[in-house]
Amino acid sequence: QVQLVESGGGLVQSGGSLRLSCETSGFNLNDYTIGWFRQAPGKQRKDREGVACISNTATRVFYTDSVKERFTISRDDHKNTIFLQMDKLRPEDTATYYCAAEWTNPLGDPRPCEPGHFGYWAQGTAVTVSP
Repeated sequence: QVQLVESGGGLVQSGGSLRLSCETSGFNLNDYTIGWFRQAPGKQRKDREGVACISNTATRVFYTDSVKERFTISRDDHKNTIFLQMDKLRPEDTATYYCAAEWTNPLGDPRPCEPGHFGYWAQGTAVTVSP
């Protein structure tokens, strides 16, 4: 059974850092693309934004433009955990952050970093960045 458990959200001042963790179980990371998504306050689920994704082979990563040079996605296969290191945080990064997973064909194209392509979701963790 695929399970994803997040931790690491909280309140931070603008310019600060946070690290989110997504502990996974029930599947092999080498078979799944993992993504971090966020839903801003007042927005609906359909408006979730793909923040960063890492491919099943861990050789390809994607970042949405607004977080490039500030956020880093990584994974620790020994701990079955995915991380999102967030530096130089801005008030506009305030959102509920979700990690998600989906099986990826090793012979196919990389899975797009879009919410509709992911079927397994964690519970979400709130990140608030004060001015």
